[in-house]
Amino acid sequence: MVTFDSKTYSKRLLHLISWSHWFTLFNIIAAITLSSFYVFNESQPESILGVIYLITNWTSHMGFLTFMGFVLFLFPITLLFPHTRFIRATASLIFTVALFLLILDGFVYSRLGYHLNASSSEQITSLLSTIGENNDYFWLYSALVGLLILSAELVISNYAWKHLRDLQETIFAKFIVIPLVVFFFVSHIIHIWADANLEYDVLQQDTVLPLSYPSTAKALLTKYGLFDREDYIERRNSPLSFSHSIPQYPLLSDTQLNTQCPANKELTQSTYLVLTNEILTQDQIQQFKRDSSANAIDVKHHIDNALLTDAWFNLFFSLPSIYQEQLIAQKSKPLLFQVLEQTKAVKHFTVIGNNNEPTPYWFDSLFDTRRNLTDISSLIFSGNSSKNSHFTERLNTAKPGLHVIYFNEPNTHQFELFIDALLLAQSQKDNKDIIWISSIGNASQATSLTTKPSLLIIPNVDTTTKTIKRLSSQMDIQPTLMTHWLGCDLNKGMFTNGQDILKIKKNRLIANTMQSGIMAFNKDQSIFIDQNGNFQSYSILLDAPITVSADFPLMIDAVHLIKQFSQQKKSAQ
Repeated sequence: MVTFDSKTYSKRLLHLISWSHWFTLFNIIAAITLSSFYVFNESQPESILGVIYLITNWTSHMGFLTFMGFVLFLFPITLLFPHTRFIRATASLIFTVALFLLILDGFVYSRLGYHLNASSSEQITSLLSTIGENNDYFWLYSALVGLLILSAELVISNYAWKHLRDLQETIFAKFIVIPLVVFFFVSHIIHIWADANLEYDVLQQDTVLPLSYPSTAKALLTKYGLFDREDYIERRNSPLSFSHSIPQYPLLSDTQLNTQCPANKELTQSTYLVLTNEILTQDQIQQFKRDSSANAIDVKHHIDNALLTDAWFNLFFSLPSIYQEQLIAQKSKPLLFQVLEQTKAVKHFTVIGNNNEPTPYWFDSLFDTRRNLTDISSLIFSGNSSKNSHFTERLNTAKPGLHVIYFNEPNTHQFELFIDALLLAQSQKDNKDIIWISSIGNASQATSLTTKPSLLIIPNVDTTTKTIKRLSSQMDIQPTLMTHWLGCDLNKGMFTNGQDILKIKKNRLIANTMQSGIMAFNKDQSIFIDQNGNFQSYSILLDAPITVSADFPLMIDAVHLIKQFSQQKKSAQ
């Protein structure tokens, strides 16, 4: 009796294993066919070696992943529960889930630029939820795709089971399996050689297929057009820059923009941007907030990662630093200044302290006047009288406009005195002004990963917000002023990477460039990725450096955000 059962078990097991091999082979063909989406939606390699690697890696990699699905899941279950109907149904479900995930991964890759992964679950969930909200049939279509795959799996399962003996007598399988095995070794040998010789045509394919080779930061930056390909090939480090020209910066004279900004709006209040080279403390911000007589909003996690010259560009143009060289070459002016010129508002820039601080060569042309002062006395008191000339009188009689006051000193003593005088004068002013109080620029990269507490005083705005705990950045200042000061209702994607600070309602990613890499900030941490792929992180919650592994999905999100302006402009043309 035992012998008979053993023979029956062995025979049934061998039959199921033979069937599962053929079933897996058919799924390998299906996986390779479906994964062609990745191949045909990427830029094609230029060299013969790149093409050979593309074909061998694509077919062998997908074949290997599918076979590993059999080894890890189907084979152990077959050994434990060798029941025909159970194994056939389970195998159909396993490969249905696998192929459905492959289709979902391809969809996510086409939208976000990276594959399914745990670290980006929030972005992936947000993407799918947004699409589901905008398309009532999205989930229905997804369910139908799943049912279609399951139906196909059941048909294949049934065919392989009923025609198993016929399939075993054929020889076509060897013409599939043997080339896949050869391709597997060939693709790995090519990649090892390419890695040693920096063969970009091969290495740019690292992130194309799911669960493939980890790429390097420099290869990804080159692939997305932020690093020069020749410098990559020659193993040179060079400043990040676009490998192509960017579109023209928008002009207010464009018909579309003219209709979205009041043409002859008369300004009734000024805006003061009071900035310092020293990072402000939360205690200082709270003191300024208590002294304010208008609606004061505590901006707790303000991002300014750039060195000073780049920080001015981020502030006025509201774009990442990588755009600076080409926009200045275009002799473009930020939209904020274009509107101020149209309304004939004044634009003054004042430096207190060290007058030798370098500024971008386009900087002075944005303003009507630039003053270099050693102290604040002439700002608060008139030049031809004593303290009897009150600051309030000067504010009430001043022509509305933009006043940028920058304190370049080793301490914040005069800065605090000026803020106290300004806030006191504002409390007695009939029509209160908008005031932005913050630091600007970093003396070195060491402080670029930390957040900078700031304060926005914005009267005549109906909001109950007293504190903004989500991330903001220098790139948010221009769109905020365009909306609440100048009354412009513009599509912000046309001219900025920023948002209206008062409308930041959810967590978001903020990204900027430095010459040596990319800065990315999210709700939990700030990360600097240099060209060599090193990740340096700083915890916003712990306020301390932390160790992290390479997070390439975060880097790709940052790259897409940095390229947002140029991509939207291209799609509009």
